[in-house]
Amino acid sequence: MILGWLIIILLISGLAAWYSERFNPVWPRVISLISLIFVFALVLLLWMQLPSRTVPMKTMWLVEMNKEWIPQLGVRFHLALDGLSLPLIMLTLFLGIMSVGISWTEIKERVGFFHLNLLWILAGIIGVFTALDLFLFYFFWELMLVPMYFLIALWGHENRRYASFKFFLFTQLSGLLMLISIIGLYFIHGHNTGVYTFNYMDLLGTSLTSSEAAWLMLGFFIAFAVKLPAVPFHTWLPDAHTEAPTAGSVILAGLLLKTGAYGLIRFVVPLFPQAAFDFAPAAITLGFIGILYGAVLAFSQTDLKRLVAYTSVSHMGFVLLGIFAWNELALQGALMQMICHGIATGALFMIAGALQERIHTRDMERMGGLWTVAPRMGAVALFFALASLGLPGLGNFVGEFLVLLGSYQKSAVMTVLATTGIIIATVYALWIIQRAFHGEQREKLKIHDFSIREMLLMSVMIFPLVWLGLYPQPVFEKSRDAFHHLLNAQSEQRLRDNKIEVTKIRGFEVEKKMKNAKEAVDGSL
Repeated sequence: MILGWLIIILLISGLAAWYSERFNPVWPRVISLISLIFVFALVLLLWMQLPSRTVPMKTMWLVEMNKEWIPQLGVRFHLALDGLSLPLIMLTLFLGIMSVGISWTEIKERVGFFHLNLLWILAGIIGVFTALDLFLFYFFWELMLVPMYFLIALWGHENRRYASFKFFLFTQLSGLLMLISIIGLYFIHGHNTGVYTFNYMDLLGTSLTSSEAAWLMLGFFIAFAVKLPAVPFHTWLPDAHTEAPTAGSVILAGLLLKTGAYGLIRFVVPLFPQAAFDFAPAAITLGFIGILYGAVLAFSQTDLKRLVAYTSVSHMGFVLLGIFAWNELALQGALMQMICHGIATGALFMIAGALQERIHTRDMERMGGLWTVAPRMGAVALFFALASLGLPGLGNFVGEFLVLLGSYQKSAVMTVLATTGIIIATVYALWIIQRAFHGEQREKLKIHDFSIREMLLMSVMIFPLVWLGLYPQPVFEKSRDAFHHLLNAQSEQRLRDNKIEVTKIRGFEVEKKMKNAKEAVDGSL
């Protein structure tokens, strides 16, 4: 039941924050902060207790909640947690706390409604990371979409309406493709077995023809590739990132993108193993294109937030590469990259937001020499720029290194080509520091340096990157069992599919031989 409470607490706290605004505008911030810290403490406690638990070998779930919801349709309120979803939920709550902190002075209008949307997005994301019923998963998928639309449209910058509409259109249309695939899978499974269900564990073994599997997989893949974002489905991202308020950019980059990667790992490959295996070369190519395309476009930007947005396209290309390499090293690397990218890029967006709040522009052509007037901000920006380029000793390096190590086993050529993205990343990361913080001041900007509150937030963001860079073992240990189950399930399903295919071919050959023999006998008579 604890998984249900994680979501319920955030939903109720969101309503309480909205209602409390009429008494005092500070209360919504306090309610959001307390509820997120409380839920984060619950999950941290769960993390610390889990190693001592005895996990039965037949299940991959560390914690599970399974209740009836709509039995007539085979829909259940089924939530579960494993070593893949647990670190991502911790990341969700961690970045949620940071988002409240960074919005403390930035958001001054409709504060209560802002925190309602923020908490409901986070509730939806936790639902996505834990839902094991495909109907419930789609419900949470949509739940995080609407509040994010409001966050961009109401508290964004000058072109917020265009950006929010584009974000909504892309994610909604791609989500509908996934819904069609879910319904198709539901009816095919029901037709084959007589049991109509949305239960993920039951649908894993659904017998599909190769064309059915390919089309259904494509519906899921497009929905997740849009959210990831993978080239060519990424065009909503730079606009949404640029126009969103700082907290919106942090949630988008740090969490919403990760739901796409999570969906690929949890649903696309396990539900359609053979189709995903056949599609892997194309997906790996898309990942490679994303790495280079995002890095090159990032280098050509003058808008700081837009530059950071394109770096996300590049970094998520590594994640796509790791997922479709589909071995333990690559998957561990993809997970590590998701966590560390969320923190490092979230921090870069927080720095961009702090600059915009002070000098009212994101244009790096107007910056320069800021290190002399804001040395603390410059030093922090340098750290996160180095983390983003994958400096050894920081978590991002571990993620990219493992992805390349794992993907080399799948495609040596693509892996070697993908490493060029790291070189370009070094250029654009140092470009940020050179243009914004070094050199002569192009305009005589007088800004105040990071405050104690902001330095505290940044210090909290720095710690996990250093920790994961030097000692990533806790994440590896937690996720190992989950990846073993996913890898084994995929292998067994592919084996079954191949046996069925061989049986069908043999059956067809026998039938053909019998038909020929019959025709020969009839001819001789």
